[in-house]
Amino acid sequence: MEIRNVNEEHKENLGIQERVALFITKGVGTMWCAYLFSIIALISLPDAIESGRAAVISWIAQTFLQLVLLSIIMVGQNVMSKHAELRADAEYEVNLKNEEDIKEIKQDLAEIKKILQGGK
Repeated sequence: MEIRNVNEEHKENLGIQERVALFITKGVGTMWCAYLFSIIALISLPDAIESGRAAVISWIAQTFLQLVLLSIIMVGQNVMSKHAELRADAEYEVNLKNEEDIKEIKQDLAEIKKILQGGK
């Protein structure tokens, strides 16, 4: 059984739409985007304050939480995803090393077996 790097296989098999979605997601999932969305949200805050309590609550729920926290949550998910990918890559490297060790052990066992059978 061949050990595969599933992270590389996944990247190679992405279609054009998936690549576009990934590009957009990587852009929106940055703290720079969160800062930009915060500025955009804060531009409308004075008008919400002038309009009263209901407008402020609406601004918090519909503008700030949805716009700003979306990017921050995506940043957190990207960090966790990167950690999982690094862990998978490390496991892949361990599996490659183990595969080499197992081949060597099998070869040694075959030689020992040959010796025990009288050199046949």
